[in-house]
Amino acid sequence: MPAQRDRTRAQWGMRVSIAPSDLNLSAQASTPGDDVLRDAQNFSLVLGGPLFQLLRRARLSDTEDALLLRRVIVISSVAWLPLFVLAALEHHLRGRSVAVPFLLDLETHIRLLVVVPLLLLAELVVHQRLRPIARAFLDRKLIPPGEVSRFDQALKSAYDLRNSVLAEVLLVAAVYLVGILIVWRRYTVLDASSWYLTSSPQGLKLSLAGLWYAGVSLPIFQFLLLRWYFRLFIWMRFLWQVSRIELILVPTHPDHLGGLGMLSNTVYAFTVLLMAHGAMLAAQIAGRILFLGAKLPEFTMEIASMVIFLLCVVFGPLLVFGPQLSRSKRRGLLAYGTLAEAYVRDFDVKWLQAKAAANEALLGSSDIQSLADLANSFAVVRGMRLAPVSKEAMVQLAAAVLVPLTPLLLTIMDLEQLLRKLLGLVF
Repeated sequence: MPAQRDRTRAQWGMRVSIAPSDLNLSAQASTPGDDVLRDAQNFSLVLGGPLFQLLRRARLSDTEDALLLRRVIVISSVAWLPLFVLAALEHHLRGRSVAVPFLLDLETHIRLLVVVPLLLLAELVVHQRLRPIARAFLDRKLIPPGEVSRFDQALKSAYDLRNSVLAEVLLVAAVYLVGILIVWRRYTVLDASSWYLTSSPQGLKLSLAGLWYAGVSLPIFQFLLLRWYFRLFIWMRFLWQVSRIELILVPTHPDHLGGLGMLSNTVYAFTVLLMAHGAMLAAQIAGRILFLGAKLPEFTMEIASMVIFLLCVVFGPLLVFGPQLSRSKRRGLLAYGTLAEAYVRDFDVKWLQAKAAANEALLGSSDIQSLADLANSFAVVRGMRLAPVSKEAMVQLAAAVLVPLTPLLLTIMDLEQLLRKLLGLVF
């Protein structure tokens, strides 16, 4: 009987030793060079590009974004303050000479005084939340030693796009040629006289405030918005390139993502950006309600479409790791299932078929604890998720989009009713 127990323990030890190869794990530690570590440490979607360098020379930005408040004040003032002054000179602040006076144009005020600061604040949040991610791939030994150079190439490719002069020039061109001349003039301008459009024998024409709005204020807003979409493209491309590397995933990792759990929290970096989109949508709807007599329920589809679109933009890039997570889970279930089957057979022979030594007590035996640990490991593998996406994160980010829209509920119910409904949701 002792000889049988020794053989069983030897078999168990042998099976444990071959499990890593069954799971396609690497025993060799990844030792990236200093250049790779520095590139990963300095990863940022924000700190780069011609505009960043211009703001840095103007002392409106730095590598740690400590000048955020100054940047917000200066950019928002350049976009909004001249409109106020010019509209006052033209007597379009609150006069009855136009259908939409400047002070009542909520859409413009929200865009320039709320959305623009939020877009700038989002830079700080995204920089701080995403900066550790690239280094985490190396620290967690997810990148095989032979693929470190490919990972570094993905980092440098992201830096090249972020710093591209051509990219920002094309963004500026898109703002003026598409955003202003086509989208704004043909589809979003109110069909009524306003502080930026005045009546003339030839029809409606831009006022002095309107010229500044179309030439400076609106392009600032649109450029900041388009640049964020470009940054999201860089983020998506970086993740896609990393997902082409055969990562070293561990199916029994407690994050249920093979070690990629740090990616689940990256979506929260875009919370402020989604709030900016919610405020932008609220501004558009508020203008239609106030001046065109529209009702909030008429915009249900637009609101739902915006929420779905933004969730797809934020969560979509994470789905590129789905194939690798799926393969890792299948391999883990097969390898740990084989390992568990061998152990429970030996356990059955030893304890249930009465072949254990008569003087060996079941109570306190390490075999029971090993059986429980093995069962827990197999449960972790079986519960492994196929994407670093959670329902809780989706709900929270959807709420971030909808929060700026809640004041619009006052257009269909009084404040007391709104407070009752909100308190009912909380309590």
